[in-house]
Amino acid sequence: MPDAPSDRVLARLMALHPKAIDLVLDRVWRLLARLDHPERRLPPVVHVAGTNGKGSVVALLRAMLEAGGQRVHVYTSPHLVRFAERIRLAGRLIDEDHLTALLEECERANGPDPITFFEITTCAALLAFAREPADVVLLETGLGGRLDATNVVERPVLTAIAPIALDHQQYLGETLAEIAGEKAGILKPGVPCVAAAQMPDAATVLDQRAAEVGAALSLGGRDWTWAPDAAGRFVTDGESWPAPPLPGEHQRANAALAVRMALALPEALRPAPEAIRTGLARVDWPARLQRLPTGPLVDRLPAAWEVWLDGGHNPAAGAALAAVLEGWGNNPLHLIVGMLDTKDTVGFLRPLVSRAASVHTVPVPGSAAGLPTDVLAERARMAGTVPVTDHTGVADALDAIAALPGPPGRVLICGSLYLAGAVLAENGPVPA
Repeated sequence: MPDAPSDRVLARLMALHPKAIDLVLDRVWRLLARLDHPERRLPPVVHVAGTNGKGSVVALLRAMLEAGGQRVHVYTSPHLVRFAERIRLAGRLIDEDHLTALLEECERANGPDPITFFEITTCAALLAFAREPADVVLLETGLGGRLDATNVVERPVLTAIAPIALDHQQYLGETLAEIAGEKAGILKPGVPCVAAAQMPDAATVLDQRAAEVGAALSLGGRDWTWAPDAAGRFVTDGESWPAPPLPGEHQRANAALAVRMALALPEALRPAPEAIRTGLARVDWPARLQRLPTGPLVDRLPAAWEVWLDGGHNPAAGAALAAVLEGWGNNPLHLIVGMLDTKDTVGFLRPLVSRAASVHTVPVPGSAAGLPTDVLAERARMAGTVPVTDHTGVADALDAIAALPGPPGRVLICGSLYLAGAVLAENGPVPA
């Protein structure tokens, strides 16, 4: 897509700090003070952390609240195609002129002082949210929680923790308990927290943190439960709800967490059961096992083939994808994979490769941290015994798959949200 004016500002902001990630809050507090503390002038805030599924949970809760007629501000990351996807104002993606003006205002207020890209853009989102009326703000953490730039709201109305798994160990710690400690940093005194079911080490840390700060913790699998039912719906604590149009049992688990969050909101914000059901049916969250029906990339394959896209990139996401693949039948599955060099590539690929007829490695466009395709191919071979080839890009990989002998099959493009965004930019549909 052509560069927008905001892209030029964003490029300048990237140069304000030598590190892309530097987890301290001092720079954020400094800039927020210069902006007259927009974080203190927000509508009621729901703050969401976790490793996998937090974006889906936010999308699900937003759909429920909007189905009930509420105006919802949303901050999520990363974006897929356009930066504006990160900031949703009262139901609409922020428009280009507004975004550019906000970014330039934050740039002027910050001056030449060091600040990371995520920090200054988070401040821009908070500034937008403070100025535009809404009923509620949904804030997704970027990385961790305790020192995340979103963790500046002193008293949200609710916090939530999606499933915690190993990821970003170089920033959050090598063990599940250490990572959980960072995620649990969003818990606040007197503010209820709804958490998904967790591995024992993570659950222990959440319990300890909740007790330390005086937050009422409702932990999945202990304080509340959910289960799929035979009709394809799901039941949580005796109530039946429709499954969302997001494939996979992990998305029903995310939906159950979102339902529990909705019901835990203060009464003035709590959507009615019918709004919850409507939201579950309407939710849209691209690049999470999304089927691409047509487009320039899809059309490189014969008509009977299917192309699917997913941004999962850690071992827990690989396991969740593999569980979905179990129900895909006997049609051949071909993986197109691009990943960053910070990820556990073998851990992600191992449950997937065993179900694949072939693996095709590609670069992650526009990312300096993308794994070289030959290195990724070698790691795919370590993950299982399957034919693996490396390619110059997704189009090249699709052409190679189309030339393979055998019946029509499915292609799953996976391994990186950045790769998923590049695919949507080239093939469509662009998130709106």
